[in-house]
Amino acid sequence: MNLLLYLPLGLGAIGILFLLWRSQWVLRQETGDSKMQAISSYIARGALAFLKAEWRVLIVFALIVSALLAYSGMLGAAGQARSHPLIGVAFLIGAFTSALAGYIGMRIATRANVRTTQAARSSLAQAFRTAFHGGSVMGIGVGSLAILGLGGLFVLFYWIFAEGDPLSPAVLLVIEVITGFSLGAESIALFARVGGGIYTKAADVGADLVGKIEAGIPEDDPRNPAVIADNVGDNVGDIAGMGADLFGSYVATILATMVLGGEMIQSAGTLGPVLLPLFLAGTGLFFSMIATFAVRIRGEADSQQVQNALNLGNWGAIILTGLASYGLVEWLLPTGAELRGQRVLPLQVFGAIGIGLVVGALMSWITEYYTGMGRRPVRSIVERSLTGHATNILGGLAVGLESTALPALIMAAGIIGAYQLAGLYGVAIAATGMMSTTAMQLTIDAFGPIADNAGGIAEMSGLPQEVRNRTDILDAVGNTTAAMGKGFAIASAALTALALFAAYVGVAGISGIDIYKAPVLGGLLVGSAVPFLFSSLAISAVGRAAMDMVKEVRRQFREIPGLMEGRAEPEYERCVRISTQAALREMILPGSIALLIPAVVGLTFGAEVLGGYVAGVTMSGVLLGLFQSNAGGAWDNAKKSFEKGIEIDGEMYYKKSEPHKAAVTGDTVGDPLKDTSGPSMNILVKLTGIVALVLAPHLAA
Repeated sequence: MNLLLYLPLGLGAIGILFLLWRSQWVLRQETGDSKMQAISSYIARGALAFLKAEWRVLIVFALIVSALLAYSGMLGAAGQARSHPLIGVAFLIGAFTSALAGYIGMRIATRANVRTTQAARSSLAQAFRTAFHGGSVMGIGVGSLAILGLGGLFVLFYWIFAEGDPLSPAVLLVIEVITGFSLGAESIALFARVGGGIYTKAADVGADLVGKIEAGIPEDDPRNPAVIADNVGDNVGDIAGMGADLFGSYVATILATMVLGGEMIQSAGTLGPVLLPLFLAGTGLFFSMIATFAVRIRGEADSQQVQNALNLGNWGAIILTGLASYGLVEWLLPTGAELRGQRVLPLQVFGAIGIGLVVGALMSWITEYYTGMGRRPVRSIVERSLTGHATNILGGLAVGLESTALPALIMAAGIIGAYQLAGLYGVAIAATGMMSTTAMQLTIDAFGPIADNAGGIAEMSGLPQEVRNRTDILDAVGNTTAAMGKGFAIASAALTALALFAAYVGVAGISGIDIYKAPVLGGLLVGSAVPFLFSSLAISAVGRAAMDMVKEVRRQFREIPGLMEGRAEPEYERCVRISTQAALREMILPGSIALLIPAVVGLTFGAEVLGGYVAGVTMSGVLLGLFQSNAGGAWDNAKKSFEKGIEIDGEMYYKKSEPHKAAVTGDTVGDPLKDTSGPSMNILVKLTGIVALVLAPHLAA
């Protein structure tokens, strides 16, 4: 069994080799003329400058938290061996690996964008291939680093604490110590998501309000001073931020299942229940790599054919992983395993994995329905735009609210079904099954910002309309895939949070959460309110930063002679600086709330009240995240429907029409919801559960 520990690490290493090979392929593609290269260089430098500034802040944060965790580990070790000072080291490694995952994806994305633009000068198929391969570096990189980081730490601490004995009680200590890795990953993900979201939406809202509405110039027009900051934001928010986000989800899900598996070791007589989630994740990574070879288009395809190609890769990875999971379960899970008095059979665990895979696929499909161009929900917003700005806003709100119902039913059915099959371990392994194809999900998601940047470079470089038409097709699909990625992320957060909750209850030594107790009910209510407060802070931050951006863009239009005539170049760096400073300033308070409130609740009121708080954050945060992400995605594609030209009641409507202006307003409202506040909800939900799990040994009776 000890030799099996190294097999997931081998799959992670194969993933690293794959991403290096794909990176080299992308870098060998042509970069276009000097103007295209200069614009791409602006974007790359701005993105890297933001990450460096963000890391300077986060390094201090990480060192302080790791020291506190190490100290708490010493306190735990003084009594019962419930924790260890090495949890602080695990936290630092998790934080570093999470930041590295985002950096790798952003680094290649800022190089793939101009190469996608150049490829679009020859064919749509080649442009699609370049953007997709660029995204695959991000997807495979996240999966590989997560498995290597978490699996490597488990192997190291397993030999240090358990001395290679799979039945040693010290295995539980090993798993508790590596919870620090997950906490580090999610902490960085929170700041990356919030900071990146504030950055990109400050630039995007400022560029749209002054450029499109006031000045009447096209999107990505080089005369707009905020356009470079907007394109930088696509990378720091939707690439680096999303990469750190799903990295954290991936790790937290595997870890929660390992914690529950640790309770099954004695009854199983083997380390198999602990290793199964690592093997499942490694298998999903491998088949995600295989499925990338099936994603291709031919000739001058339309947006639906592009979407179908991406769906083929997604479903291919899901089906192959699902089939392979049967052999994994039969191999690693003995028939005598029990968890908290319930017997867990291999065939039932396989069924739970299948449920997780299906739930993940259905969540992506539902999100595509509610946010896709031409679909009934987006069409309804388009039609309401004919009667003005207010009715457009009402239409988007209605779509977003409606879009929470079906996902809630599907997630509830998945949770109940997985529990009926294999108890709490079934729920956790279902979440692992959903997350097992994260590499492919993130590949598809990262494709969108690369395509968006490619279109911006085409516009700013003054390339022929046929080039922009090709990048527009990719961009339209990218908007939908980005929304699908956010839907997948929030669904995974719901199942992950439940798995973490189950693990927390076991480690904290409580049998349940009694909501008849007033303190517990109070914790539940406060927890339900926190996502709303968090969203308010995030949206307000975007509003303040956008106001600064609007003032700067107006100043440049007013004070730079010849700017509107195209005879002078805007001061792009000033807008980049405004977004950077605003993001760093505004991300501190929301991030602090997410980390400190659960710690204060747990240490002040105890394990059961903290359990009520975690439940409140989870339920409220998941639904609020779904509402915001889907409403924003639908508003975005309603706006793009007018930009492509749309027929309503026998009349055609295009850019600069009054309904289009109403749709731009809706998109401006929806942008901070779908790219800042909404995506942050899933990290808030998971981070709350992880903080509780880390505190659990100190709250145990």
